[in-house]
Amino acid sequence: MKLPYEEFDLSGVKTYPLRSRASKVTRAQFATPYKKGTGVAGFLEGLPSLLAVSDFRAVVQALLAARRAGRAIIWGLGAHVLKTGLSPVIVDLMERGFVSAVATNGAGIIHDFEIALSGATSEDVDATLGPGTFGMAEETGTQLNQAIIDGVAAGLGLGQAVGRYLAEGPAPFAQISIAANAHRLGIPLTAHVAIGTDIIHMHPLASGAAIGEASLRDFKYFTSSVAHLAGGVFLNCGSAVILPEVFLKAVAIARNDGRSLEGLTTVNLDFLRHYRPLTNVVSRPTAGTGKGYSLTGHHELMLPLLAAALIEGL
Repeated sequence: MKLPYEEFDLSGVKTYPLRSRASKVTRAQFATPYKKGTGVAGFLEGLPSLLAVSDFRAVVQALLAARRAGRAIIWGLGAHVLKTGLSPVIVDLMERGFVSAVATNGAGIIHDFEIALSGATSEDVDATLGPGTFGMAEETGTQLNQAIIDGVAAGLGLGQAVGRYLAEGPAPFAQISIAANAHRLGIPLTAHVAIGTDIIHMHPLASGAAIGEASLRDFKYFTSSVAHLAGGVFLNCGSAVILPEVFLKAVAIARNDGRSLEGLTTVNLDFLRHYRPLTNVVSRPTAGTGKGYSLTGHHELMLPLLAAALIEGL
């Protein structure tokens, strides 16, 4: 069947009054211009009540509610969070009672160690890979591996071992170390390591037995923390693979033990949306029992903003 060129007659189109329509965006939700002198509270109050702002406010309220009710707040920190200079912000939140436990990966421990020891971290990989010097800082390889070996011998997990070493050893910048402050404040710090992913694994002192035993011990510690997340909050900040996978397994074990995790809130915060955080943090663990959120943005902007909102909320 061939159809002709025929203009459709629109004269009979039926319309309705705009006022009678239900609209998804109303004037009451609009932003208000920032007023000089109103500070962070004024800025936050003036944001539009839409989309990501609504999610951001829901996350802030969940964190405030968890803190007030004495529920667990667990932070998963990828190494990029530390590399963007946010350790002082996290330490401040630890001091204010917004951190019940911290989990990180092997790179997170390395950057935290270097920050504590020298006040600097993050080498130029492009410049050092060619000459063969990438990852070969003597103190990082020797002292971190020794701290892990000694910690395992003392019955500690990997995060505990590094935290103790930095808190008790010669670390001039320990005041901005997450590991050292976790040790000082008695906040569990766990490190979840994939063998071969971290520069200290290239060092002759590296012990697979010690790293593996310490990291497995940390998985069990982390699972115990996750088991207390009913009514609490888990935040995954900047880990695309390791921490989302570890978190999902910890949730599985907790529920296998009969923990419902009712009212759990999960948050993924990163500058890109990745498959594993969206499924293993935001969606699967909260299905039918809680709520998951994904906040997309650069850590160096989003985390200080979140911290400021929490402080104002107090």
